[in-house]
Amino acid sequence: MQKVTNTSYTMKLLKRVLLLLLVVIGVVVYLNYPKLNIISGYAAKNVASGVYVADRSAASMNQYDNSAPLIEIASTEVNKNEESASSTVYGLMKRTAVYRDGLGAVLINDDYDPQALTIRPERNQTPDTIPYPYGQAAPLDTILPEVDMDQINKAMAMAFSEPETQKTRTLLILYKGQLIAERYINGFDKDTPILGWSMTKSVLATCYGILEHQGKLEMDWPAPIPEWKDDERKNITLNHLLRMQSGLEWEEDYSGISDVTRMLFLDSDMTQAQRDKKAIAKPTEVWNYSSGTTNLLSGILRQQFRSHQEYLDFPYSALIDKIGMYSMVLEADIAGNYVGSSYAWASTRDWARFGQLHLDKGNWNGEQLFDSTWVDYITKPTINSDGTYGAHFWLNAEGKYPDVPRDMFSCNGFEGQHVFMIPSKDLVVVRTGLAEEPYFDVNGVLSNIVKAVP
Repeated sequence: MQKVTNTSYTMKLLKRVLLLLLVVIGVVVYLNYPKLNIISGYAAKNVASGVYVADRSAASMNQYDNSAPLIEIASTEVNKNEESASSTVYGLMKRTAVYRDGLGAVLINDDYDPQALTIRPERNQTPDTIPYPYGQAAPLDTILPEVDMDQINKAMAMAFSEPETQKTRTLLILYKGQLIAERYINGFDKDTPILGWSMTKSVLATCYGILEHQGKLEMDWPAPIPEWKDDERKNITLNHLLRMQSGLEWEEDYSGISDVTRMLFLDSDMTQAQRDKKAIAKPTEVWNYSSGTTNLLSGILRQQFRSHQEYLDFPYSALIDKIGMYSMVLEADIAGNYVGSSYAWASTRDWARFGQLHLDKGNWNGEQLFDSTWVDYITKPTINSDGTYGAHFWLNAEGKYPDVPRDMFSCNGFEGQHVFMIPSKDLVVVRTGLAEEPYFDVNGVLSNIVKAVP
């Protein structure tokens, strides 16, 4: 009799434990199910862009680029016939990204109409015989006697050491407008397009510098947003937006569902997310890094042109193709806006051209693309940024990197994408990879490079 009672009690206990376990699993799934949309969306978009923009294999993209925490649980497949990639998480929350020639890949949703956007940016990729970086010919192979190449090699070795943690993919150094060193891991070379992530912000900002030089806008103009004209947001200027000091509400958190992840992986029109936010401070009172602000600026840039075609053409005709960045592709959202916050692809050599343009203060082969004072503007520290931010460019004004000159400014992107410009040393350094500080030692690598030149 006692044995039967004990067995019955054990069975009841087991049922309760199983019920509790099911409840816990249900709660976990309920709380995290919306995140699956972001996870599968990230995975699909990343693979589609890598395959169709960078000509990488889906296997390589899945093994390396999608190996980040949470993203690695997504399963992604490519449909070559439809030029698309689709991802799920344990069979749930399928997301698909499609490739559009000239506009890159885009995550689709119920708003997507493949016939709605048929125009593409017109490119002018004229070959020339000028040596790299100012032209398309091979770089000069002369050795600059003042450069300590042993020191350069030491810096290179340091950047590629500990490959499992530093995850450096490419490193390139220009000195006095001449290529003095470059190195690539297997699977990458001088022509491989690499996603710049937030380095794209600096490209978008440079379009504003060009328009200012052309006399078509000024940085102190109020942002032309009709919805703001009757409230406190009417005082926000283009300058405030470029400096990330508009005072608008924004959450830049990639660890879960936030303003930035909703925008990048759910929105059809990414220029709206920041536009719709309320002011939580007056302009200049706070500094708040916001990818939504950059995409709002992309929308404002579009307003400067009479047609969508002119908007799509402008970054290429006025900047990208003008300086020979022929590998660069700016990706657009469903509504046809450039995703200026995050989605520019270019080879390491072409990212270096962008850096050289700024080191030369906008002069490219004798043509002034933006005013020389624009570099002074973008490198002026923004209030409340602790000397780390100018106008869509990062700074070393307060010595964040103690062994690197204070005049260094840079384009920075997720997972350690960098274009460093050091005017006092006449250096441009491009580093790309899959890990950032503290895994990649920016101060250590740059300080070693700096020691190699006078």
